[in-house]
Amino acid sequence: MALEQTITAEQESHDQAHVSGSNTEVPFVIALGTSYLDAAPEQIAALLPWLRTVVGATQREVLVGYPVTHSGATSEQQDGFLLQPFVANAGAADSVVQTANAWLSAYELVRAHGARCCLILGGEAQSLDAQAAASLLDAVSSGGADLAVPRYNLPTNQGLLNAAVLSPLSRAVFNADLRFPLALDFACSARMAERMAAAAQRFTSNAQPDAVLWPVGEAAVAGYTLAEIAAGPRALPQVDQDLGTILIRVAGSMFADVEAKATFWQRTRPATPVLRADGGLSTAPALADSPSAEEIQSLVESFRVGYSNLHEIWSLVLPPNTLVALKRLSAAPVESFQLPDSTWVRIVYDFVLAHRLRTIARNHLMGAFAPLYLAWVASHLAQSRGDAHVEALARAFEADKPYLVSRWRWPDRFNP
Repeated sequence: MALEQTITAEQESHDQAHVSGSNTEVPFVIALGTSYLDAAPEQIAALLPWLRTVVGATQREVLVGYPVTHSGATSEQQDGFLLQPFVANAGAADSVVQTANAWLSAYELVRAHGARCCLILGGEAQSLDAQAAASLLDAVSSGGADLAVPRYNLPTNQGLLNAAVLSPLSRAVFNADLRFPLALDFACSARMAERMAAAAQRFTSNAQPDAVLWPVGEAAVAGYTLAEIAAGPRALPQVDQDLGTILIRVAGSMFADVEAKATFWQRTRPATPVLRADGGLSTAPALADSPSAEEIQSLVESFRVGYSNLHEIWSLVLPPNTLVALKRLSAAPVESFQLPDSTWVRIVYDFVLAHRLRTIARNHLMGAFAPLYLAWVASHLAQSRGDAHVEALARAFEADKPYLVSRWRWPDRFNP
C-alpha cells in the first residue's frame, strides 16, 4: 500500500512542521543532506552557482530543501532557486551519510511538490563534478533507474571501510555490483523516495531519526533498477568520531540491514540490474601518497594489542581455524604482514552472524571488530594493493556467500 494511504494524522502534522512554504509543482527537488544542518546563509549561497551548473540555465523552477533544527525558518527566492527549510533532528549534525530523518524529509519535499525525482547531496557537494551530479538526476528522471549512485574516484588510502566491508558485503548479499552502496550523494525516483520514507518511518517512530539507511538493499528487494554514475574525484567531509563509533554506526547498521533482509538474500536470485554511465570521467583510483613505514607499523601494533586483549572475545565469534590464522598474523613481521582475503571474508561473515545472534553486546562486538579491520587496512596498504584488490575482494565475498547462508541457517553446526 502506498505511503500516502498509510500515513497517519500524526505524520501529516509532522509533514507540515517539517516542510514549510509554497507547494508549487516542480519536476525534481534537491535536498541538502544532514551535513548542511543549520548551515550559514553564505554557505548555502556559495552552493547555488554550482547547483545552477548542475540543473542548467534553462531550468526555471528549482527547489532546494535544506535542514534546520527550528521550524521558524521560511522559504525564500535566491538567484532563481526556491530555498525551502525542513526540520531535522539536531543529533544528525555529526553524520556525513544520509539518515532516516533526511530520507523522510526528502520524500516529504517530493510529495508536497509533485516531483518525479530527487537529488540528495552530502556535505561539500560542490567538490563533486557538476556533470556527474546532473547525470545522477538524468538517470532517474529519464534514464529508467530508480536509484542512481555515484562511483567516486578516491585515492587508494580513502574510503577503506567501504572497500573492506560495505561494498563487498553489499555486493555479495544483494547481488548489486556498486562500489559505493552508502554514497554521500544519491538520486532517486519518486517511488524510491517513497520506499525509503517507509523504511525511515520504522526508525523515526522508534525515536531513531539518526539511523543510517541502506538504499541499495531497499532497491534490490523491491526489484528496482539501479544506476552507477562515474563521478570523478570528491572531497570527503571530515568525521569527528573515533573508529569504534563509526563501526557501530555504519558497519553495525549494515549488519542489521543484512539481518532484516535475510529472507531475500538467502535465495539464489539474478543480479540486480545496474545501468552504468561514465560521462567521460575516470573511474580509476586517484593517486595517493604511499603510507609510511611508521603508519603501517602503528596499524599492525594496534592489531597485535587487540589480539592480546580481545582473543577471548574473538573466540566467541570466530571458528578455530580463523583464530589460528590470526595467531600467525600477530607474529608476522611488518614487512610480510598480509591478511588473506579468504580469512577476512570469513571474519566479516562471522561478525555479521554474531551481530544477529547478539553473541555479545553489539557495541562491544563492533569494538572487538576494530583491530581486525585495522589488520585488513595494514595488509591492504602495506602490499600496495589498490583498486584491483578491492575488486578481487568483492569476488571473494561472492564466492564464499554459501558459508554465510549455511551459518545463518544452522549457526550451532558451525559453533566456534
